[in-house]
Amino acid sequence: MFSRPYPPLVALSLLFASTLWGAEKQPNVLLIAVDDLRTELGCYGLPYVESPRLDQLASQGMLFRRHYVQVPTCGASRFALLTGRSPAQTNALSNTAFYAGKNKLSAEPLAGAQTMPELFRRSGYRTVCIGKISHTADGKVFEYDGRGDGRDEMPGAWDELATPYGPWKRGWGVFFGYEGGSHREDGTGRKDLMEFTATRDEDLPDGMLAAAAIKQLGELKKRDEPFFLGVGFIKPHLPFVATKQDWEAISEEDVAPPSAPEKPQSAFWSSSGEFYKYDAPYEKTRPLATADALTAKRAYLACVRYVDRQIGKVLDAVDQLDLADDTIVIVWGDHGWHLGEYAMWGKHAPYERTLNSTLIVRVPGVTKPGTVSDALVDSIDIYPTLVELCQPSFTQTAQPLDGVSFKPILSGEAEQVHDVSLSYWGGATSVRSPTHRLIVKQAKGKQPTTELYDLRATVDPTENLAASQPELVAELLKQKEAREKSSKP
Repeated sequence: MFSRPYPPLVALSLLFASTLWGAEKQPNVLLIAVDDLRTELGCYGLPYVESPRLDQLASQGMLFRRHYVQVPTCGASRFALLTGRSPAQTNALSNTAFYAGKNKLSAEPLAGAQTMPELFRRSGYRTVCIGKISHTADGKVFEYDGRGDGRDEMPGAWDELATPYGPWKRGWGVFFGYEGGSHREDGTGRKDLMEFTATRDEDLPDGMLAAAAIKQLGELKKRDEPFFLGVGFIKPHLPFVATKQDWEAISEEDVAPPSAPEKPQSAFWSSSGEFYKYDAPYEKTRPLATADALTAKRAYLACVRYVDRQIGKVLDAVDQLDLADDTIVIVWGDHGWHLGEYAMWGKHAPYERTLNSTLIVRVPGVTKPGTVSDALVDSIDIYPTLVELCQPSFTQTAQPLDGVSFKPILSGEAEQVHDVSLSYWGGATSVRSPTHRLIVKQAKGKQPTTELYDLRATVDPTENLAASQPELVAELLKQKEAREKSSKP
């Protein structure tokens, strides 16, 4: 399989890979990214949520309860995932991080890979993108209104950009789509918060993306080389659009109301601007009335039900094509989302609900079925984990990776790989320990803004303990500095 000699340690790793996956072919990777998917799933202990296919995947692999994104916004979170780099080093905090600013990716090939799929492509993998894997909805650089030159958002990453557009005609149309081809950015001014009129899954974008992914899997099965397939589903991102059956199934469910529904005394609260721009079927008060909050939450959960079914179709195709034993499956939420907690409806804040997101990993021969981990893991750890699991032949990266492999957790050899998880937003650093979250912002010439929350009793604490527990604040700041120092080249 390999034509050139390797140093002893690398050769040993390759021997492990060939033993695990067979000598002929390295493992495939199926990366399923889901926009705004917080841990609001049955497998996370919420019986009122209908997510049978993700629950099934969790029963076959490992569910991470304490997975944290590095930035609570779509583009920057995906930039961290796909480059393996921490905002502590890049300060990449915007949706345009891939193609604008000091960290924008080079259009010309570099000596090392700039992104995870590029590294796999340069190792002989067939790489295909369907939907939203990087920030743009199809991997091409366009603005929401269609302006742009359509260049690759991640140069050199994909052999094929295979997002279908259907009646929506372009990527952001697919992303913001309503049934029939209209969308939020089509110039009509339409901004309905909810729409549940479609009768077929394929009448909406995510159903179309699932069908395209199934077709791709069939084509990839025929090829000699391994594949890296990225499938980026849209829902439950705003607007809340799913089929009629999904709304009917969830509209009468006994759904838990938001805990801590009042605005907290916090310097980092977000006004949920995107959510309140939409036209809702109720009065848009702040906070929402309880009945209205439940309506909005049910709309979100109807979208979860819908996207869960699309993911299930793709996973069924993996099984039917006899690819399951050779394919690593990762389902990753790009960040969390407030559903009325703290009077917030969105993600742009450095709290537990926004930074904690879904992560389910199934690695044949490595993960023990039905395992649940409370280890602190970061999105930037996924890249080095896949490198260790797959042993790609090309391993040079354009910049050092800031995460660490959590394969020892997947295999049961270790319980933790980090003491703390670090995330960044609005000039603040959010430090998550196994028990607490510290949020600290240092402005030049001013006293730092510091908030400390105990997460053991609730994920939505409102009491700031920073003044009463200075020793713990100091210890978490020390761990923050150590973690950031360890990722510096």
